[in-house]
Amino acid sequence: MRVFKFGGASVKDAAGINNVFDVLQKVGYDDVLLVVSAMGKTTNALEVVVKDYFDKSAALKASVQEVRKYHNQILLDLFEDERHPVFKAVNDLFAELDYFLGHNKSPNYNFVYDQIVSFGELVSTTILSYYMNHRGIKTHWIDVRQFIKTDATYRDAEVNWELTQKNISKGIKKKTLHITQGFLGSDENGFTTTLGREGSDYTAAIFAYCLGAESVTIWKDVPGVMNADPRYFENATLLNQISYREAIELAFYGASVIHPKTLQPLQRKEIPLFVKSFVEPLLPGTSVSKGADLEPYLPCFIVKKNQLLISLSSIDFSFIMEENISEIFALLHQFKMKVSLIQNSAISFSVCIEDKFGNFNELKNKLSKKFKVAYNENVSLYTIRHFNEKAAEMVQENKTVLLKQSSRETMQVVTKEITS
Repeated sequence: MRVFKFGGASVKDAAGINNVFDVLQKVGYDDVLLVVSAMGKTTNALEVVVKDYFDKSAALKASVQEVRKYHNQILLDLFEDERHPVFKAVNDLFAELDYFLGHNKSPNYNFVYDQIVSFGELVSTTILSYYMNHRGIKTHWIDVRQFIKTDATYRDAEVNWELTQKNISKGIKKKTLHITQGFLGSDENGFTTTLGREGSDYTAAIFAYCLGAESVTIWKDVPGVMNADPRYFENATLLNQISYREAIELAFYGASVIHPKTLQPLQRKEIPLFVKSFVEPLLPGTSVSKGADLEPYLPCFIVKKNQLLISLSSIDFSFIMEENISEIFALLHQFKMKVSLIQNSAISFSVCIEDKFGNFNELKNKLSKKFKVAYNENVSLYTIRHFNEKAAEMVQENKTVLLKQSSRETMQVVTKEITS
């Protein structure tokens, strides 16, 4: 089997859904399993619903209606007859969401988040499945929560591989076009869990691993994996081939094209991953597989904006030793800070972090009890894999360099824009 993953950008409107149909016509759909994300920015819109629910906001009804209206317009654009059964199927899902909002008793934010946000994928796959059938491509819609079983770590669930393997081996029939949801699973009580933001790629890898698939293809609005983000770098170049090891390195440093957890199950069974354009589906795109690290071999640039650079030094000029570093990391973990770079000397310790959950002030107060704390906000972290002198100069140009370190293959530079 082949596993295809279509993200939110590919199904953001009726034209996008039509295009998925065209892509399947061009590349074939026998023995294919489609993993599909929520449409467009639906996950963001459902996060507003979660916020309004916890704020007990009068806007809750309107924020749900906004999501419903968006999908209803897509339905009206795709299906001429409003008596088509897809309208009832989608209405039933929104009725389920309304029921949850009216009857939930759990105060657990992460639990509630997963139950609400999951409707994005359930609705998108329902619409896509009905539309494919309507256009003559027979599909089998499946609820991923009956296949991917996880623990109860809501918003970042761990997969129960043994149970998941058993469910997929037993429940996925060959010679059928299956459509299922990315990002979702369920715990032992049947409650919905999610695999972390951008987890749909991971879903595709889980199915591929359990099915021993021929390949995984991630369909995007770019020609493949580039050596740099075209939004920040001119003359970004398409990478034809990347090894699993190199792709894992790039993902670790923050390259956003491939989800970090996606590559490990694929690498274990040597299942190739292709990143291709849904605009030009017959182009070869990028292959992530066993083989050369990079083709062509050239520097790869990753930039992470809005980072925090914290520098800690001991109050009494004593050394920062293992026990101090252990304590610092325990606090970083406690306050859910994503660490991107560390550097230490005898009496100081610097760390570049991402404050995804807005916990920095609390962290700073804790650290200030034992250390002198200096910090820079809104810094950028540039990582260059396979750097050379020209590449290093380029990322430092017209910027203040706050910290720099390099190994044989990788250079990292923390910079601040020079303000006039």
